Amino acid sequence: MRATLAASMGPIEFSDIRAHLARDAVILVDASLDLLEVGEAVARDDKERVAAWIERGLVGKPSLAVIEAWSKTPGAAWTALVVQPFVLLREGLVTDGAS
Repeated sequence: MRATLAASMGPIEFSDIRAHLARDAVILVDASLDLLEVGEAVARDDKERVAAWIERGLVGKPSLAVIEAWSKTPGAAWTALVVQPFVLLREGLVTDGAS
């Protein structure tokens, strides 16, 4: 599963995030977490693990203030991981397929 998820992970610009924000499908993942690990937990519907991250404030919906700041950021400033129906986002670019 990890290889399949890694294949759907890559840089994204704000213009490409808008449609996903409009359908309330964006989940922000803290930089301290491994994006692929979170993606696996979401894909496997590991409610307990995801709930623990949410409770700790490490995974959640972006606030309006965060979205407003994003809208002013040029270029690909995020790494996206598609886990249907969600798009997991982490600020910054992940270049090696890990964390």
